[in-house]
Amino acid sequence: MKTKKRIILFGALILLISSCKDYLEPWPNGNYDNENIWEYQDMVQGIINRCYDNIAAPGIANSQRCYNDNEGAFLDGVTDDAVITNTAHALRRYAVNALTTSNDPFATYWDRNYRTISQCNIFLKDRRGYNTRFMVKAVYNDQVRKRLQGEAFALRAYFEWDLLQRFGGKGTDGKMLGFPIITDVIDPYSEINYARNTYDECIAQIIKDCDSALFYLPLAYRDFLYPANTDLTYLGGKFWNRFDDTGVWAIKANVYLTWASPRFNPAGDIARWDSAARYAKKLIDFKLNVDQISSGSSFRPTGKVDWFNPNSPEIVFSTRYITGQTYMERLFYPGGFQGNGEIGATQELVNSFGMANGYPIDHELSGYDPDDPYKDRDPRFYSVIFHNARKANRLEDVKKPMYTFENWNEGISGKGKDAAGSRSDNSRTNYHIKKYVYMDVNWSDASVKNAPHSKFIYRWAHFVLAFAEAANRVTKDPNTALYGLTPKAAIKYMRARNTYDNAVPGFKSADPYLDEIASTGNWEDFENFVRNERRIETCFEGMRFYDLRRWTTGDAPGQGNWESVINQPVHGAYITETAAGEYEYDLNWQVEERKLPSPYNPIPYYEILRMDKLVQNVGWPTWN
Repeated sequence: MKTKKRIILFGALILLISSCKDYLEPWPNGNYDNENIWEYQDMVQGIINRCYDNIAAPGIANSQRCYNDNEGAFLDGVTDDAVITNTAHALRRYAVNALTTSNDPFATYWDRNYRTISQCNIFLKDRRGYNTRFMVKAVYNDQVRKRLQGEAFALRAYFEWDLLQRFGGKGTDGKMLGFPIITDVIDPYSEINYARNTYDECIAQIIKDCDSALFYLPLAYRDFLYPANTDLTYLGGKFWNRFDDTGVWAIKANVYLTWASPRFNPAGDIARWDSAARYAKKLIDFKLNVDQISSGSSFRPTGKVDWFNPNSPEIVFSTRYITGQTYMERLFYPGGFQGNGEIGATQELVNSFGMANGYPIDHELSGYDPDDPYKDRDPRFYSVIFHNARKANRLEDVKKPMYTFENWNEGISGKGKDAAGSRSDNSRTNYHIKKYVYMDVNWSDASVKNAPHSKFIYRWAHFVLAFAEAANRVTKDPNTALYGLTPKAAIKYMRARNTYDNAVPGFKSADPYLDEIASTGNWEDFENFVRNERRIETCFEGMRFYDLRRWTTGDAPGQGNWESVINQPVHGAYITETAAGEYEYDLNWQVEERKLPSPYNPIPYYEILRMDKLVQNVGWPTWN
């Protein structure tokens, strides 16, 4: 085995070192090597450009730059928010503890991340990328090389952070571990045997790379920030898909938020929460004070999130968009509507949406009727989930209905065409996903319309929620300001926003439940409230998977509260159509039981075999 330690994660670097063909463009004759590429500035820029390309989901056809990879809706299928329809899907098998070493859905991310980090290291090694001559005029050359140097550091930090999120955890040696930190160019033909660095060491490395990036990068790629500058490197577009200071602040805010959370902060270090709040607030302020006022970008804190606008002012950092496809609509529409119904929302997620008056459904003032469970709900619910008897209206024009969902399991006319079990391409929970769906797609039309799709990796709302959570921990009072904003005021932004379909929420001016929960002064109650708002706002974005882990404690069975949170059964709606044409609902219909063996993901099995210094995470004894 020792002679075969040509670790897969660096295997793709072979191509770069030997020919550069798969990584650098253009390649007129393919005769470049790792030395003479530095004479060709377009190829050197190609190193960084390919790193951006790697942000898209690896190995998933037709899904690049969309919200349908393991980082999105499918990853929510391992949480209490969603159920994956295909029971053979790798992530569904993970959810029920039936995962094998050969179909590990996270292994490809280990490979992708290290492959990209290697490219960053090549660019950064001995400042060779920085010292490349990119433009003839000195002032423009300086701007380009600084930008690329900063982007290289930012990209390395981004992929290091992805490694830490996915694979950080307590090892079988009892230590909290991260990933092997590699900042040098590695010869993949040499024997490689790395140990995992500690979790805190990985945090320090990511923060260091972020700070290095901030030294070189511009504040933001916005035309209006450079009124006297004629350099086309910075002007001409927003560049949502390239790192600037705002994108790096986003990384730091997320890193500190996770590091401050109970799982990774047993001593309760408040400074970590404060750092998370500080960087989140910088992003809030930039949008409010720069993008809203100066740019003409039409950013408004109460405006809707336009998932189909690649220049949406909500974006902090995103992938490049893709056009000419309807993959997302196929993914979420049920079989009866010519879709695949691959993921369904759980009853648990449905219950997290309150009522139109702002109160949760279990509050005495909510007015919730279990016999009519979809009546007078929080308007955000209708923009996120399709339920039984809901009409799909073209671009929310009630005069242009395209479809009516029929999800009853039994009734006078048999099963509804979209009911769980009636077809293999219907949701198992009797709920379908509306979020990210372009409501002008109808494959029955002579000409199918579509819209751009991209992946909003970081957006403004994420950091409003992060600030509310972190600031509440620091102040211990939702009404006490930190950096000029109270946690209550931050959440008000979320609850006063227009919904994704541009409906107006019922609590734009008055929000009695927010007032009630904040008036108690109990920071723990308010934190639970914030967590629910985060669940509603970010559902199907792949964030809850990591949120549930950072909020819980314990590692082994019977330790901490992780089992009671992560390993709970999930439910759907069992619906019966009556003779009168009405519906009866059983909302305690169990669909799936979760049996995750650990709060941590496994280190890829084959990497453990190749590097005997790697320590596996607890809960995966047969993966060593």
